[in-house]
Amino acid sequence: MELDDTDREILRILQEDARTPFSEVARRIDMSSATVHDRVSRMEEAGVLTGYRAEVDPKALGYGVSAFVGLRVRQGHEEEALETLRAVEGVREVHLTTGEYDVMMRVYAESTDDLRDLMFGQIATMDGFDRSQTMVILGTDYEESGVPI
Repeated sequence: MELDDTDREILRILQEDARTPFSEVARRIDMSSATVHDRVSRMEEAGVLTGYRAEVDPKALGYGVSAFVGLRVRQGHEEEALETLRAVEGVREVHLTTGEYDVMMRVYAESTDDLRDLMFGQIATMDGFDRSQTMVILGTDYEESGVPI
């Protein structure tokens, strides 16, 4: 789908706040609500807009620790290893990467003790992984959700 400047502006507005009513989007871009609705529907059907999500503060739910974890996957075990990771509750992101690690994950835990249990009690015991490195996130200076439009 070819996106024009108006489509991109609609995406910017919705990415900033997905709860923005179409009437407000229309007002901000000087267009009718029906036209905004049609454009959004086309972008949904084309797979440009893939969903609408609420952002939740992990600390508000008791997750006081987050970390990036690099994993080296044993050759020939990639699919089963990735499938196993999907079932681990604290694992929130799994990315296939190049470099020293084949997989980079973001995990959440309530405490460092829980992070240790997650890493040594669950992930380290799984078949298909040769090595891991955990980097605890001490703080986040900047985090932008969405993609550049």
